[in-house]
Amino acid sequence: MTTEERQLAEMLHRITPEPPRPVTVEDIAHRVARDNGREPRRRLTARRGWAPTLAAASVVVIAAASAGVATVLTSHGTHPSGGGTPASPVSQSASSTPSSASPAQTAPGGTPMRVADGVWGAELINRQSLDQESLTGSGDSLFAFGHGSLARIDPGTGNVLRTTPYSAPLPGRPIVVGNTVWVVWSYSGGDITLRGYDTRTLAQVAAVPVPAIGGVSSTASGVLAAGPDGQLYLAAGDTVATVDPAAGRVTHRIYLTAGQASSVAVAPDGSKIYVGTGSFQLLVYDLGTGVQASSSRMPGSGGNLLATAGGVWGTTGSGMSEWVWFAPGGDLRSSFRVSQGAGGGLASLPSLSGGAVWIGGTHELVCASPATGKAMVRTAIPADQGIVRYFGSVTVLSSGRAYALYQDQRANLSGVAALTPPQACAG
Repeated sequence: MTTEERQLAEMLHRITPEPPRPVTVEDIAHRVARDNGREPRRRLTARRGWAPTLAAASVVVIAAASAGVATVLTSHGTHPSGGGTPASPVSQSASSTPSSASPAQTAPGGTPMRVADGVWGAELINRQSLDQESLTGSGDSLFAFGHGSLARIDPGTGNVLRTTPYSAPLPGRPIVVGNTVWVVWSYSGGDITLRGYDTRTLAQVAAVPVPAIGGVSSTASGVLAAGPDGQLYLAAGDTVATVDPAAGRVTHRIYLTAGQASSVAVAPDGSKIYVGTGSFQLLVYDLGTGVQASSSRMPGSGGNLLATAGGVWGTTGSGMSEWVWFAPGGDLRSSFRVSQGAGGGLASLPSLSGGAVWIGGTHELVCASPATGKAMVRTAIPADQGIVRYFGSVTVLSSGRAYALYQDQRANLSGVAALTPPQACAG
């Protein structure tokens, strides 16, 4: 090679760019972590909705998009191999990455999967991510919120039979009265709207505006309840409003003597209504006359009231620890703690179904007596290699089968689990 030829070769090397380096999934993950200023990790999600794989999903989506871009950029300098399809370094890198899919993610849809080391024979029948404590049952159907929808679920197969757009404005379960599922559609300022949906088709059949006198409470949760008379009772500012579902209007109000209503519950015999206000005062009213019967307090927060024959239940605590208490006769001065509850910002609310009160969480599953508040059965919920598992929102259908919302953070599992509680839970 002559001197001129060598100089020309060196000049061409300087002005010719290096071939682009393949982009890998690992590159994208570390880039996302760097931009967010922290290492990638799974985290427990708080109260309202579950998204345990959101961060990982973001990485996968970005990686997939980047892989496509990288393929376009590198394919210009890649020769076809064999069948004429350009070999993509990105595709090779991604395909060589071990799969992290759990058995539930690869199992056929509708196939029950045993979970949580056999706690009450738990089997995951539905792998939808649903809002915490939103599950309830009526007849032969389950209802829950999630992904901006109210869903009707087949308890036999776990299949979602119907959905309708709905995003819950605050914690609370749907309320079933007759053939209608009622939800709180909006709850802010002085305006509240209830909507009713047909239990079979989820077609909207009613909308009831309810003015909130004095404005709604900033600590509201569990604001809608049904009485044995088929009426709806709603925490509506400085009042509790009685709504006639058939007429679609407010028929009566109880004006509170203290604070704004944040939670309501009606005694099973229809004699009393329990109202939570402030932080935390429990007011008891005679439902027939609207006259206040008693008032008591407890330190800290409270809400999510549930009334049974023996008294009233509720929750206290937040953030890393929420637990359930029972107040005999509705007197907080004699209240006591019933369950260990939940940690990690997860919810632990009492539910009355199938003749028992059910309490879930991350520590234990409890069935308790509606009359005494005492636990009949306690079953520990085992962690998954040190990461919490969660059961909540237990409901029992007329078939006698129990169902709960389930979550396993480590395995990225969530959905509806079918349970077979011990016979002692039948009372």
